Amino acid sequence: MSTKDFIEKDYYAALGVAKDASATEIKKSYRALARDLHPDKNPNNAAAEAKFKDVSEAYDVLSDAKRRGEYDEARRLFGSGGFRPGGFGGAGAGPGGQTFDINDLFGGAATGGAGTGTGGLGDLFGGLFGGGMGGGTQTRTRPARGRDVETEATLSFEEAVRGVTVPLRMQSPGTCRNCSGTGAKPGTAPKTCPTCHGAGVTTRNQGSFAFSEPCRDCRGSGTVVDDPCPECRGSGVTSQTRTITVRIPAGVKAGQRIRIAGKGSPGQRGAPAGDLYVVVHVGGHDLFTRSGNNLALAVPISYTEAALGTSVRVPTLDGAVTLKVPAGTASGQTFRIKGKGVLAAKQTGDLMVTVEVAVPKALSDDARTALQAYADAQAEDPRPTITEAVRSRG
Repeated sequence: MSTKDFIEKDYYAALGVAKDASATEIKKSYRALARDLHPDKNPNNAAAEAKFKDVSEAYDVLSDAKRRGEYDEARRLFGSGGFRPGGFGGAGAGPGGQTFDINDLFGGAATGGAGTGTGGLGDLFGGLFGGGMGGGTQTRTRPARGRDVETEATLSFEEAVRGVTVPLRMQSPGTCRNCSGTGAKPGTAPKTCPTCHGAGVTTRNQGSFAFSEPCRDCRGSGTVVDDPCPECRGSGVTSQTRTITVRIPAGVKAGQRIRIAGKGSPGQRGAPAGDLYVVVHVGGHDLFTRSGNNLALAVPISYTEAALGTSVRVPTLDGAVTLKVPAGTASGQTFRIKGKGVLAAKQTGDLMVTVEVAVPKALSDDARTALQAYADAQAEDPRPTITEAVRSRG
């Protein structure tokens, strides 16, 4: 975390709590925000992902009593305009006309003051910024975390409903097998950087200020490789074809991104690996369609079955069940079969069966005679409203 970030970012605002909020209030707010903003709940939402990172960063600081105290003190000093080049008060004059050297803040001696200015705020800012502005103990820059990797998996309809374990073959960066990720030729090892002496940062003075920056020779790692590995050329990473076995949970939907922690690209020189995101594609089904956790099925029935009622055996993903169709059922009516849909997130959907009256395209002579006899015997008008409208209009 840079000095600028620590001073300028308002962690209380990020969590939506007051500056005097209790630890319990901070934790409660963080959990609610993290749950709403989590990448698994907001796939392909860059804004939510960025907000999630801001909230996590804020909680990391405010949940630690020591770091929260240091943060509050830094915000009080810098936020009030008390810190300026040349000292305090804008003109370098302290209380009673005493002049303060900026180094007093970071462990240097006071100019014109009594005694020395070591400790105190110097220890504070040394702890906050890793000695990046003079004084304190320099902290080595952490090796970079590995990149996140995205790949795709195509599942059948039933695999998506039931869940499946699939092997994914990917071409992506991986830890160099020749040097085990050290970047050094086998038989040799990285050595301490002679420029920063292993600190990973170098300091340059500019007037009253001392600025730290990542060491250019070792790129902040604190070590250098004199004899690079011929396979990875000193990076510790090579492009590799690898197969990863991934469990796709039951009920996954088309387009959903599944996160597998730590299965992305490896980090630099032992740093944590990134995450793997699997984008799921789902094929269709000959009989079923899906809406949320419910399955839908269309079942044709004959006119006599609709008129007289019947029992029909219908398929489900787990076998077959009997659907009772009552007499007088209209074409297009939907029946619900509980618990025969998709199980996802511990909730099971239903099977929605829509019956459709099938009209025969051809009739035998006997069928035609029987159907005509029925028509002659059936006195009920199937469209009384239409008939009345036609009569009233002449």
